[in-house]
Amino acid sequence: MNYLAHIYLSGNNHLVTIGNFMADGIKGKNYKKYQRELKIGILLHRHIDTFTDAHPVVRQSTKRLHKKYGHYSGIIVDILYDHFLAKNWHHYSNKPLPNYVDDFYNALKTHYNILPTRIQKMMPYMIADNWLLSYASIEGISRVLNGMNKRTQNRSGMNEAVKELEDFYDDFEREFTTFFEALQQSSKEKLNELNQTII
Repeated sequence: MNYLAHIYLSGNNHLVTIGNFMADGIKGKNYKKYQRELKIGILLHRHIDTFTDAHPVVRQSTKRLHKKYGHYSGIIVDILYDHFLAKNWHHYSNKPLPNYVDDFYNALKTHYNILPTRIQKMMPYMIADNWLLSYASIEGISRVLNGMNKRTQNRSGMNEAVKELEDFYDDFEREFTTFFEALQQSSKEKLNELNQTII
């Protein structure tokens, strides 16, 4: 899953959310040097990734893209799924998406000093271009995919995946909805477990 889903699945604790958000840059047992709530967020992130990669509905989505995009298919599906979460946000939260996103950005600013350098450098661009809110539109997803394609020196062709999104829109949305229900339940259980076991 991509940024918005990871943040949403972290619950209401800002430090858990930030730990989840920055987890990709924390390798192996390095998570142990962080405070408790950040540890929980990092480990929750890893659980979400493992659950997502193994889920048959996600594999169904990635299979649709694999012939054209190869190993980039999973990254593309993560981004497309964030689109459907943002688009259908009112089904998942009582707080409007613009308010939710602003709260998260404010939490990042408040806890700037604990963020890894990579996140500190990325944060101004994320906030200025309002990445999380932009996921709600196809135009926003197109910008994200263009940016990801540039990061691969244009090798991935990910910028073209908007066509597949439009051609198979209902299929992707149906798959997201089915999968995300299972992911919410699994993440809730994992978060409860981590809250009881992590010191």
